[in-house]
Amino acid sequence: MKNRKADDMTDTLQAVTSEDTSIQTHNGYGTTLAAVTYLPAGFDAEGSYPAIVVSHPGGGVKEQTAGLYARKLAGHGFVTIAYDASFQGASTGTPRQLENPYIRTEDVSAVVDHLTTLPYVDADRIGAMGICAGAAYTANAAINDPRIKAVGTVSMVNIGQMFRNGWDGAMADADAAPVLAQAAAARTSDATGAPDGNQFPLAPLRKEDAPSPELEEAWEYYRTSRCEHPNAPSWMTTRSLSQIVTYDAFHKAETFLTQPLLLVAGSEAGSKWMSEDLYGRAASTDKSFHVVEGANHMSLYDGEKYVEEVVGALAPFFTERL
Repeated sequence: MKNRKADDMTDTLQAVTSEDTSIQTHNGYGTTLAAVTYLPAGFDAEGSYPAIVVSHPGGGVKEQTAGLYARKLAGHGFVTIAYDASFQGASTGTPRQLENPYIRTEDVSAVVDHLTTLPYVDADRIGAMGICAGAAYTANAAINDPRIKAVGTVSMVNIGQMFRNGWDGAMADADAAPVLAQAAAARTSDATGAPDGNQFPLAPLRKEDAPSPELEEAWEYYRTSRCEHPNAPSWMTTRSLSQIVTYDAFHKAETFLTQPLLLVAGSEAGSKWMSEDLYGRAASTDKSFHVVEGANHMSLYDGEKYVEEVVGALAPFFTERL
């Protein structure tokens, strides 16, 4: 017997439309974000819709997992926007591949700025979600920006915690001091005009560089036909580390992260502890933690059955809170 509900969802997804969008930021750096806006089936420009900002992982671009989630959430009736971070992908800004966490947080609010200007978006019903580092930047943006009314995270990585404490949280903060020294040397090299060689991997650039099977899957995602994209080199400038190492995406979450919050992580994800940390720290009285059994960090990027489970949690969460 055919699953009518599944067929209806497939039809709705096929009816989602998308359009390229340029978003001028006001973060002081003058960058323009390249984005894709996804419009739900039966979209009516005279209507009023809830909207969701979707932020990509560190080293990623909108054409990968962020675009996948944006399209699927649009299938549930939301206007969604997936975008490339400043200095990355098709967005403007130099130096290329700068991963400045403060600007990445500002990018989330820049997309919110844009959404508030759209006549068909209800400015009181704007949510945000992200994947990996994009999830923690989303949480940080919500701490700063109460226009974000609900927050969803998937396979979240607090990029500062990761570089201080390691993928599994086993390192002490002080162990990251050599990384700060490396960043400082890169800045000096940049300032003196040395040849550009300051590339620091955000995912293994070669299979043999991966320290574990889980992170070998990160190499596979970014560097093979699984989901590679020419705009996603999966590295950042080494100078970025001088901002990243001391950054805490959850700073003041105990006071200001009061919005409804849904965290999603795989049961086998080495990064799961960072979602647990935010769950404990967030001031929100409406927070929940959805664990996807059997999934690791990368499974939730594009694994079909896992993504369907995650969207099955995110869609009703945003529907009820927006």
